[in-house]
Amino acid sequence: MQKKPSNVIAIGATGHHERYALSVDDFQKISALIYQRAGIVLAAHKQEMVYNRLLRRVRACNLTNFSHYIQFLEKNPQSSEWQAFINALTTNLTAFFREAHHFPILAEYARHHRGCFTLWCCAASTGEEPWSLAITLAETLGLGPGRFQLFASDIDTQVLEKARQGIYRQENLSMLTPDQLQRYFLKGTGEHNGLVRVRPELAAMVNFYSQNLLAAEWKLQEKVDVIFCRNVMIYFDRKTQQSILSRMVKVLKPEGLLFAGHSENLSQLSSDFVLQGQTVYRLAEGKK
Repeated sequence: MQKKPSNVIAIGATGHHERYALSVDDFQKISALIYQRAGIVLAAHKQEMVYNRLLRRVRACNLTNFSHYIQFLEKNPQSSEWQAFINALTTNLTAFFREAHHFPILAEYARHHRGCFTLWCCAASTGEEPWSLAITLAETLGLGPGRFQLFASDIDTQVLEKARQGIYRQENLSMLTPDQLQRYFLKGTGEHNGLVRVRPELAAMVNFYSQNLLAAEWKLQEKVDVIFCRNVMIYFDRKTQQSILSRMVKVLKPEGLLFAGHSENLSQLSSDFVLQGQTVYRLAEGKK
């Protein structure tokens, strides 16, 4: 029996999903589109993930297959579907006080700071990381105007909305002390029992906004003392990583700190940052 050519191998090509099959050609086109728009690199083994995440978008647009969905995106560069496309292919894995060794380092650095301390969390996801940072700074510097300001951005608008709401299951905040839980969260009652919401006093210290790191302009209008960019670079190729790091040099204050993810080695990407601790980098002297 003659084998099918590799470019027609499809994910989902069984049973009632057959008409929605994702061919290798379509996967490669989708990979090119998400790279162009968001800098995300999709390895070949991600084809099934792409199928599962984008199938609902194909159906939501009342299209009959992935090829038509790709054509729709290409013919409508300003369509809101582009944001839905990016949201669907963005991975959001987060938790409160994840990679816990970073937070005492941040607290110690902020403790010796004068004036309003500023921090940019550029992968806010559903909010667990920026709220963990806000709690750390509130514990160190106190709440109130002029103490600190936290900017939290993400490319995914859906997760940003959840982050803004600041509502979580109490069981997911088990690493907080009872005093911290009371100080920074409101407990839900009745139908909201088991849920907590960030208190307004803490929420006032955090500014959420959408940001594509590949955009020609970043919305951040001021230099910051610290950037948290953890587990972001792993989704980019080396060229994109180096480009983003070179732009971060321009928004960090002299000798500011950049926090990276546990599997990210920025020393191999840029000489602008000097290793300060476990995946913590300081802006090299003389860089502005």
